[in-house]
Formats: sequence, C-alpha cells, structure tokens
Amino acid sequence: MWSRLRTLLEMIRFSHTVFALPFALLSAVMCWTVPDSQGLVPSFVALDLLGIVLCMVFARSAAMAFNRIADRRMDAENPRTAARHIPAGELSLSSVVWFTALNCAMFVAATLLFLPNQLPIILSLPVLGLLGLYSYTKRFTALAHFYLGVSLLLAPVCTWIALRGEILQQDLLDIVPAVVLGLIVMFWVGGFDIIYACQDTEFDKQAKLKSIPARFGVKGALRIAAVSHLLMIVAMVGLAFVKQLDALGWIYYVTVAAVAVLLTVEHCLVKPDDLARVNIAFFQVNAIISIGLFLIVSLDLLL
Repeated sequence: MWSRLRTLLEMIRFSHTVFALPFALLSAVMCWTVPDSQGLVPSFVALDLLGIVLCMVFARSAAMAFNRIADRRMDAENPRTAARHIPAGELSLSSVVWFTALNCAMFVAATLLFLPNQLPIILSLPVLGLLGLYSYTKRFTALAHFYLGVSLLLAPVCTWIALRGEILQQDLLDIVPAVVLGLIVMFWVGGFDIIYACQDTEFDKQAKLKSIPARFGVKGALRIAAVSHLLMIVAMVGLAFVKQLDALGWIYYVTVAAVAVLLTVEHCLVKPDDLARVNIAFFQVNAIISIGLFLIVSLDLLL
C-alpha cells in the first residue's frame, strides 16, 4: 500500500506543490494583516490554516492525476513522457481514476472547515471543473500555458474568499490584493510553463497540439516567456500600490529586485539551441522564487 501511495505521489509530482502553496499561504498572511474598509482584520484561526493546506493539496493532486488520465495516450507517444506511470504500466488507469475521485471528494470535504462561510463549498465544484479543463486546453489553444497560470491564480484568490467571505459580501473590492497577487502568479506560471514546453516543440507540431513553442518556435517562445515574466515584475510593483497594502516597505522592493534577478538567471539558463538546463530553470529557480516570496513578504507584512 505504501509503495503504491509513493508511486501515486511521484506521478502527480507532489513536490511541485511548492509552486502554488506558498502563494496561498501568502494570501492568508495578507488576509490576517490587511485591514478591511472599516479598519478590521480577521482573526487567525488554526482550523482555517489547516483548511487552506488541505484544499491546496487535494485540489492539486486531483488536477494532476486527472491530467495524467487525459494525456495518457499522448504521453505514450511522446518519447519524453513515455516513461510516465500510466503509459509505462506502473499504475493502472482505474487506480488513478479512483485516486482522482478520492482527492476531489476530500477537497470538497475540506472546504467544510471554513463554515459558517459557505462560499468555499459553493465554489468547490466550479473550481474543480476549471482545474480539470486545463488538461484539454492544449488541444484547442496555444494559450494553454496562461490557462495553467489562471488555474494557479485561484490559489491566492480562493484563499481570500475562504478567509474573508463575509467581508466580500459587503465590499467586493476587498479582494483586489488577492487578484493582483493572482496576476503575479499567472504571469509567472505562464512564463515558466512556456519555457518547459519548449522541450516538446517538435512533438506538439507532429501531434497537432497547440502551444506557444509549436506556433512561434523555441526562439519566439522564449521571448514571449520573457515578456510574461516582465509583466510579473510589473504586477509585483503594482501590488505595493494597492491601497490596503501601503504597509509594504523597502523589504518588499528588495524582494521584487531579487525576483527579477532570479528570473533573469532562469532565462539565461535556457537557450534556443540548448534546452539541457530546462529542468533546473523550471524547478530549482522557481521553487526559490515561490518560497522566498512567501517568507520575505510575510516578514514585511508582519513587522
């Protein structure tokens, strides 16, 4: 049983949870430190923190497992992905289907931790539907990379809704900080997913799949990824000008500069004629960015 569980976690790349979870936690810190229009701040509740972590883990696990189900035939045809667990026969399709269904059910159940706020349970199924749709976007649009970004944009936005649902019902503009944080996530994810997709440029063309590298070539795709990351930096600067976040100070601006440097390093690691270091750029640099942003910006808000 433990061996099967480990294999399932390897299939969904559980370690990659570090990309989205820190932004959900950062949104939570913002919720607990940013006053509403009446100058009030929601109290910290340990059960809410547990709910955020559980919802993030179950939603991401369900989405990744469903993606493996939807892409199993394409994965089998692509030399880069043929060794993945379903096409390689390490996991049966039925076991992954059950794993997906279980995580969907646990995600919905975890939203009950936010009661009496009913918005999380009401929105749980639409959120799962939106996450699941990503698995098919590459079949009809080259903007699939940014749809993935929108999927991760939900992390800070849904956290805000879960913790400040009652405030939002009185003042919808209260959600602006979470939306700007979500845009940061969207442009960041869209950019690095384009870089990652450069590995499959030729296969995507042959399989008639839509992607920015397949449409514009690797060189053009890397330029678009750079523009996306530039927009991320613009959104980060914009976050400091959101009215509720006037407490952000020099620590935050140093953080923005550090992220800009790390993104520059990421783009320097990948060349149109040399994609050998894509995985270093994809995982290591971006893990530093997500975890670092959470820790340093949280410090700035709490000081």
